[in-house]
Amino acid sequence: METETSYQLELAIPGLKKEDFKIDLDHNILTISSEKKVEKEEKEGEKVTRREFSYSSFQRSFQLPDNVKKEDISAEYVDGLLKLTLPKLESPKLESRKQIDIK
Repeated sequence: METETSYQLELAIPGLKKEDFKIDLDHNILTISSEKKVEKEEKEGEKVTRREFSYSSFQRSFQLPDNVKKEDISAEYVDGLLKLTLPKLESPKLESRKQIDIK
């Protein structure tokens, strides 16, 4: 979503914690990724009866416009929704009308 002052990026990624995410910016490429490993082991005394492994990962990259103020990008993860705010660089106000002097 684009507003006058920023771009808003929202990703629905339930079941993770904010610590599970990695957000990198390399030049104008923003990459959001996550890798989660879960191990479950059931024991009866000293003998292992069952051991399960679960892995999940994702990665998504976005080409950013040149007018993003990279040092002010922020991210928030609430209720399974990762929200990124990408502020725009302030562009100089263009005057709508200007008198040109003739030399």
